[in-house]
Amino acid sequence: MSAPLPDRCPVCRAAPVAEFGIFDAREYWRCDTCGARGMAPAHYPDPATERAEYDRHENRIDDPGYRRFLDRLAAPLLSRLAPGARGLDYGCGPGPALAAMLREAGHEGALYDPFYAPDPAPLADAYDFITCTEVAEHFHHPAGEFDRLGAMLNPGGVLAVMTCFQTDDSRFAGWHYRQDPTHVVFYRAETFAALASARGWSCEIPRKDVALLRVPGP
Repeated sequence: MSAPLPDRCPVCRAAPVAEFGIFDAREYWRCDTCGARGMAPAHYPDPATERAEYDRHENRIDDPGYRRFLDRLAAPLLSRLAPGARGLDYGCGPGPALAAMLREAGHEGALYDPFYAPDPAPLADAYDFITCTEVAEHFHHPAGEFDRLGAMLNPGGVLAVMTCFQTDDSRFAGWHYRQDPTHVVFYRAETFAALASARGWSCEIPRKDVALLRVPGP
C-alpha cells in the first residue's frame, strides 16, 4: 500500500490496524479488535470537498420520506427519554428535521454542525441526549469525537447514533455507503459495543443501523 495506515485503530485505539484493501484507488484498513473499517487518512476529503458533497443533499424538514427515515432513530430514542429532556443534534445539517421532530415530542433541542450551524457555544453545555444521525461515518478522529460527545452528556444521558452498519467484507467494494468520498469510517454492532465498553457506557442496538449508548447514571 502507498498511503500509510493509522498506527492504531482510530475508533477503539486498540491494536494496530491491518490492511483491508484498495478500492477506487483508496487504501482501507480494518480493526480486528472492534470490527471497524476505514479509509487511510491520506485520502480524507478536505473541507471544501466535504461541503460540496453535503450541499447536494436535500434533507428538508417537511419531507415525509426523510422524516420516516429519521424515525428509525427517533422512535426508539423517544421511548427512552424522560419528559422535557434536553438534547443536542450534533451534525444537524442544513435541514435539522430530527431536532424539529424531537421538539414536536416535547423535548428541547440545540444544534451544532461544523458547516451549517458552526456556533461552538452548544458544545460547552450538557445534555440529556445527543443525536448523531448519518454523521459518525464522517468522523476523521472518531475516538476523540466519541470522547467529546460522552463528556457533554448528563449522568444517565444517551448518545443516539444512526449510521449504516458494515456487515459483509465481500460486498465492501460495491457498497454504496463506501462510495461516498466523505464516508471515511464504518462501524459494526460490535464496534459500538467495544467503544461503549471501553468508556464504561452501556450499548443497545434497538434496530438496524441504530446504536443507543448510555453513560452511567447518578
